[in-house]
Amino acid sequence: MVDLSVEVGGLTLANPVMPASGTFAEGLADVFDLNRLGAIVTKTITDDLREGNPPPRVAEFRDATLFSIGIPSKGGDHYLRETLPFYRPYKPPLIASISANTVEEFGTLARKLSVPGVAAIEANISCPNLKKDGKAFGMDPDATFQVVRAMKAASSLPIWPKMTPNAGNVVEVALAAQAAGADALVVSNAILAMAIDIETHRPRIANLMGGLTGPATKPIMLRIAYQCAQAVTIPVIGCGGISTAADALEFILAGASAVQIGTANFLSPNAMPKIIDDLVAYCERRGVTRLRDLIGAVQMYDAPGLQRVGGLP
Repeated sequence: MVDLSVEVGGLTLANPVMPASGTFAEGLADVFDLNRLGAIVTKTITDDLREGNPPPRVAEFRDATLFSIGIPSKGGDHYLRETLPFYRPYKPPLIASISANTVEEFGTLARKLSVPGVAAIEANISCPNLKKDGKAFGMDPDATFQVVRAMKAASSLPIWPKMTPNAGNVVEVALAAQAAGADALVVSNAILAMAIDIETHRPRIANLMGGLTGPATKPIMLRIAYQCAQAVTIPVIGCGGISTAADALEFILAGASAVQIGTANFLSPNAMPKIIDDLVAYCERRGVTRLRDLIGAVQMYDAPGLQRVGGLP
């Protein structure tokens, strides 16, 4: 029997597969048994009420999707009153994903959500920092440090900052998050991008720019996850362009302890259970009894003789 369990940011997961925030909702409970997941990550919320960005919010391409949703939110109280009770009966750890305008607001919301039933808090630090002229928290090592430190001071739960690939030096930001006490890193959020309709001469999305996700982004996200996993000692959760078990395994071999599935959930509501099944099949085929033995097991080449060194099966 294959053991898919992994240790991630203070939690033990039955398997490494979880949804990316904003790509999963209660309705999927009618499609498959949510107990099959390694963890459940809910849609990012803010403590204030938000309607999100105006339409159009989505532009689709052959192998990628451009989103500019704008984090619509019904607030922290609604989360505690409506969202949390729905997920309480399920076994996988529940990860609350939050966003805020200031460092102080991150701490306040983390404290509010530190209640029974919430296992960890993901910090979406790709949002604008109103005290830094709108520059995203995750693009600034110091701002990232301040957010994580404020959340750690406000909550005893594991804190997982979600990195942005748009930082000039993502590894520097990752190290700052670790120094502030982060328990794991989610690597990473969407790549800032844009598109223009050549017939109307208008942007494809009303907000002009948005986050590019989907299979076309995977090689970039894989590279960033590998660089962060090499630099930090805390677990990395790979995210970005993962559609299949093969994609997930690439991130695991690169050093990720777990993975988040995003855009694939929109294309197939059974994407996550299929990935879990295919991970088992891969391990059985390769004679791997514990999936965690594959974490960071990428085999490098020795340049002079192009010989493989290190690695696992």
